Amino acid sequence: MTDEPARGPTLTARQPKAVHSALGVLEAVAHLGAGATAREISQELELPRATAYRLLNLLVQDEYLVRTPDLTGFALGAKVVQLAAVAAGPARLTSAARGVVAEARAALRGGVHVVFFVDGRVSVVDADPDFPLSDEVRLAREPARSAMGRLLLVEQESAQSTTRQDFAELGATRQLGELVPGYGCVAVPIRDATGRFAGAVGFSGPRHRADEPSQVLAVLHPLAVRLGPLVV
Repeated sequence: MTDEPARGPTLTARQPKAVHSALGVLEAVAHLGAGATAREISQELELPRATAYRLLNLLVQDEYLVRTPDLTGFALGAKVVQLAAVAAGPARLTSAARGVVAEARAALRGGVHVVFFVDGRVSVVDADPDFPLSDEVRLAREPARSAMGRLLLVEQESAQSTTRQDFAELGATRQLGELVPGYGCVAVPIRDATGRFAGAVGFSGPRHRADEPSQVLAVLHPLAVRLGPLVV
């Protein structure tokens, strides 16, 4: 008796062609621009109209495409934008910005992190290597569980009342021992030229420093002001 590897789904002869056609549809929408119609796409790819409609509906269902508001055309969807961002690689701080952050890390002796807000999501740009974030993926998926993510929710006007109160009183948001017992974090916004939140700088460390954050905020607020022109 021999051990055979478990067999997963196998491709039929038609499936590689279908995958190729679906990728072709995405390329056609990118080429034709937002609002491309099913007819234009089928003509561009020389596909039967029924095949084009079927592929378009599947791609919309999986969020690779979206319908335009008038429902007559199509545009690239959120998943394509996310893939493009991953392919482009993470944003990086300039050397001047890194120097400013290094000063803050030396002053606070705790984790100081920088994130950007990109397409309604938290994107980690510079995590403190000496005090790493507990879970970068969770930070992006569950912004309400971190101080930096809560700033994004403040900007989106969807933050909880306690978070809004913190921001009104401190100009910052906090997370008090909810992810790691005994630890907390504080975050202040990095603003663009219009005053909108482009990202955040956050501190993570012993909870008592987040419970009474005046010393931390005395460093983070000036840091965010200095970072604004360097990163936006």
